[in-house]
Amino acid sequence: MQTTLSQFNETASTDAFALQNSYLLKVRLDQGAIRAKQGSMVAYQGDVRFEHAGSGGVSKFMKKALTGEGQDLMKVSGSGEVFLADTAQHVHLIKLEGGEQITVNGRNLLAIDADIDWDIQKVAGASGMMGGGLFNTALRGDGWVAILSDGNPVLLDVGSAPTFADAQAAITWSSGVSTGIRTDFKMKNLIGRGSGESIQMSFQGQGWVLVQPSEGRIIPVAQNSSSGGLGGLLNG
Repeated sequence: MQTTLSQFNETASTDAFALQNSYLLKVRLDQGAIRAKQGSMVAYQGDVRFEHAGSGGVSKFMKKALTGEGQDLMKVSGSGEVFLADTAQHVHLIKLEGGEQITVNGRNLLAIDADIDWDIQKVAGASGMMGGGLFNTALRGDGWVAILSDGNPVLLDVGSAPTFADAQAAITWSSGVSTGIRTDFKMKNLIGRGSGESIQMSFQGQGWVLVQPSEGRIIPVAQNSSSGGLGGLLNG
């Protein structure tokens, strides 16, 4: 039995963030605290503490409340290791260096080093078409970022050709990329699940965008309740 189970042994990596497997992130806390998606802890060993991470200040709290973007994060600190996952989605690691910035769809953010700064940004041109706008989370600093994808994503070179993606399928992109909104009413109801019209994000500049093979998982809403605000646009 031991020989059979050995394939599941913990990874020997000493990095702060390491993939245990495609669906499970292992974080070593001896290199500092992290912020992680609430509810993403599946196991831990050692003296680990979990606290509400807060909103990151009044301005960020107001942006989050008004836009519905961003994640409810928890601060994870102490000593030991913690394993994080979310509904068996694929986990991918990005290392930011020298104050690099990426932008992430908030629902696809699993964990970040505590020193990485974040803010909520609006997609250019979105407000007039989508009743308030389309928003994503910008991350800047030095350290690890763990993101989620529903299936194996594809990395597209934005500079090589005009690039467009469903707003829920585009999960993260680099700082050299500018975004916008494109509509094509001739293709109404043909592309974009349940969109009612063809609304795509456009990507221009020099850099990349990571696109998952899904337009986002349906999150059940309790009867007689509302998803509320623009967050519902990202969950449908």
